[in-house]
Amino acid sequence: MANAKVTVPDHVFTPPQDLAGQGQMLVNETVTWLQANSLRIVIALAVGAVIVVALLAVQKAAQRLCRSEDPLVGWRTILGRIAARTSFWFLVIVAARLVDGYADTPPLLDKTIAFLFTVSFTFQAAIWVRELVLGFVEHRAGATDQDHGTLASAMGIIRFLVSFTLFSIALVLVLGNLGVNVTGLIAGLGVGGIAIGLAAQGIFKDLFAALAIIFDRPFRKGDSVKWNGISGNIERIGLKTTHIRAVTGELVVVGNDDLLKKEVYNLARLDHRRMIVGYALAYDTSDTQAAQVLDIIRETVKATDKCKLARVGLMAMDKEGLQYELQYDVMSSNYNEVIAARTQVNLAILRRFREASIAFADPNGKAQEGPEAKPEAAPAPPAATVKEPVETDHETAP
Repeated sequence: MANAKVTVPDHVFTPPQDLAGQGQMLVNETVTWLQANSLRIVIALAVGAVIVVALLAVQKAAQRLCRSEDPLVGWRTILGRIAARTSFWFLVIVAARLVDGYADTPPLLDKTIAFLFTVSFTFQAAIWVRELVLGFVEHRAGATDQDHGTLASAMGIIRFLVSFTLFSIALVLVLGNLGVNVTGLIAGLGVGGIAIGLAAQGIFKDLFAALAIIFDRPFRKGDSVKWNGISGNIERIGLKTTHIRAVTGELVVVGNDDLLKKEVYNLARLDHRRMIVGYALAYDTSDTQAAQVLDIIRETVKATDKCKLARVGLMAMDKEGLQYELQYDVMSSNYNEVIAARTQVNLAILRRFREASIAFADPNGKAQEGPEAKPEAAPAPPAATVKEPVETDHETAP
């Protein structure tokens, strides 16, 4: 039975069985080709040199045009990095590939040039994609001097992961082009990646959470935040933990993954604070005084600097008295200014109430004459008390 002939596709590089013989054949073919096509070779070399010089000129121009002094990484800077990372030898091989057909190169030399071009282009493409991805990461993170330390630490790990992934893919493609069975290699890389991921699951969670903080920027170093009942300032954003200096003085270290699992209130970026204050007045307040209370509160808030009235009204009438509620905004992010404005409003309202003989309800209910007060109870002198105010650090319903 005759041996069946196996046809190998042209795009697959088959390793030579007789390396010395193949080398001698390449030398003989090259010498013969040089003798027979000297003019074409000279022309091809000249054209190739011109192509290399032109590509180098384009590369240098791209580097000059894409330079940027801005602190933020822009797309022009990214293009400049890609151009700078283009290898000179890759440009030479590109030029050789473009002119080898005109020079009528021998088959073995032509196949060698094609193989070198494939390998160089594969790895050069991996370098380009790496620079594009890393540039996009820096561009999306919007690195500033404040974020530079955290971003620099993160970029080391990101660069390693991106480089390992891209060059692994490039190596698999090159080996596949050489005719090597890469199925086992791909399976090994996959199993190894899963094993590493499971072993370092907690670390990767905090790492990806740190990247989410860098990209989305819910807060920055120095911001005042409130998280899980803790109020303080962000001192450090690391790859695994974030440090919060609480207002009570202690340093709270929180894992990045745990930090993002709950709501984080960034108090440094608000432009106002909503104040909600309740007032309870005695039931012996006359109808005229009950209506006058609303005017007094409105006028007082409007006359106070940095205060903006939201709403005020008589909300309820219960056993504790006539329940008024005031909502107003203090247009400042400085909490000291907020406290000063709130104090000024309260003192002004207290003074106006006393001038108008408007009494607050007795917290014990002795001065009340409302529906639930006993008729036979002797009235007691009203005591000036204020219902415990409620304060929120964020906007309530409009």
